[in-house]
Amino acid sequence: MRTKDAAKVIRLLLSHTPSLNREAIVRMTGLAQSTVSRICDGASLRRVDKCQQALHGLGAQTAIENLALTSLDEEALNRVHWLVNQAGRVDASSVNAFAQILAAHRRLDDVVGAQALVELTRAQARTATMLADQARGPHAHALCLVAAEWVQFDGWLHASTGRFKTALPLLDQAEAAAQELNAPTLLAQARNFRAYIHRRRGDVPGLVRHFRAAYTTAGAHPAQRVGDAIQAAHGHALLGERDQARRLLEEASALAETAEGMAPPRTAYWLTPTFQHLSLGLAHLGLGEKDVAADRLRTGLDGLPPDQQNADWTKEYRQALSQARR
Repeated sequence: MRTKDAAKVIRLLLSHTPSLNREAIVRMTGLAQSTVSRICDGASLRRVDKCQQALHGLGAQTAIENLALTSLDEEALNRVHWLVNQAGRVDASSVNAFAQILAAHRRLDDVVGAQALVELTRAQARTATMLADQARGPHAHALCLVAAEWVQFDGWLHASTGRFKTALPLLDQAEAAAQELNAPTLLAQARNFRAYIHRRRGDVPGLVRHFRAAYTTAGAHPAQRVGDAIQAAHGHALLGERDQARRLLEEASALAETAEGMAPPRTAYWLTPTFQHLSLGLAHLGLGEKDVAADRLRTGLDGLPPDQQNADWTKEYRQALSQARR
């Protein structure tokens, strides 16, 4: 990583994320406000230690480096601009550029949080949907898939920031698109995100219903099915339905053997054994098995990359760990 790249990352973030301001960059990086101001005026970070400090604060090693140096590079942006201006014409490079930018935004969500991305993602999702509606030719189906993923991600960001009334229609749209496009991994994930909303609302029967719907989606990736079975088991445990919860945990364990060695689906890259530990921690906590829950949660949290261990999305699991240790 060259030292000048930290300054480039900061400038790209500020220019492409309307809700992120200089004060937020100061908080995230620990840099002085005067340093951030000089960077915004075009200066570089000359000291290697300050560069690494800034990149660590921004999560650049895993996410923002990809956003700034790959997905939002000039070539990718030019391909997207070309696609916008060529109504109906689609080529593989433009579809790939849209997919790259989406992948980078997902990684950025992991370390910066959803709030900073909501406005930008909404605009991107609308653009992708418009282009997919106009697309013709051999690459149209691929663009429609990417557009559906953008809509689903838009729904997720609204859900994770508590904007449930906006999130649900977006997830409906993503689910319908996934069915039309015969995309089972995308379909299962839309159902999973809907179940997440019910969990956030405290609607446990709804949680169970939708995680089970995701779990039973024909053609879903084994890693998805493992996670959905565990989270449905958590719901059954909360309802006092211990037998159903244990049965689902057994099914999840058997499925995990099938999923072992398989990379998670691209659209649900976070479904690693580390993440499954976190879900298992919630399920065992729901069953009242605090020692097991604490072990699973601690293992999962410790296994996260350093830039994600205190990310916004981990708050639920850190609170559960505190509860399990009481």
